[in-house]
Amino acid sequence: MACHLMRNPALSNCPPTGGRRVAAFTLLEVMVATTVLVFAITSSITVMQSGFQALDTARNLTTAGQIMQNEMESLRLKNWTQIQAVQDAGNAGTTTVALDPSLGAAAARFTCTCTISDLKTDMKQITLTTKWNGTDGRLHTVSYLTRYGKNGLNDYYYTVH
Repeated sequence: MACHLMRNPALSNCPPTGGRRVAAFTLLEVMVATTVLVFAITSSITVMQSGFQALDTARNLTTAGQIMQNEMESLRLKNWTQIQAVQDAGNAGTTTVALDPSLGAAAARFTCTCTISDLKTDMKQITLTTKWNGTDGRLHTVSYLTRYGKNGLNDYYYTVH
């Protein structure tokens, strides 16, 4: 039983406290504990910052993927003549994609370009590239690549090969 809870201190082994100092932590022990606590808090803040940057990159990567998927579906709906017109309209086959205004503020952060090049007579390669700056200021880039056959990809392989 603790010394301060005993009714008869004469029966306990507790040292008398009259006029003497009670034992406490030394200054060195307090300084060591404070140092450990500062390191723990500092490292947790660093880990949280890295986590928030990874979360931002993941969200932006998803948004970039949705932008490129939307544009890829738009290109798949075009016929050969329209694809050729998109290729001819760009500088060296590269055009800047107009982003959907429903993206809001994200539309200002992302830029998407479409590059169309000739692989063979009846085959084009389409590359969509999206770029954005993360919250850490670094430039991030992601690309989609597909091929487009004049009469469809399957028809190209059946008739040529």
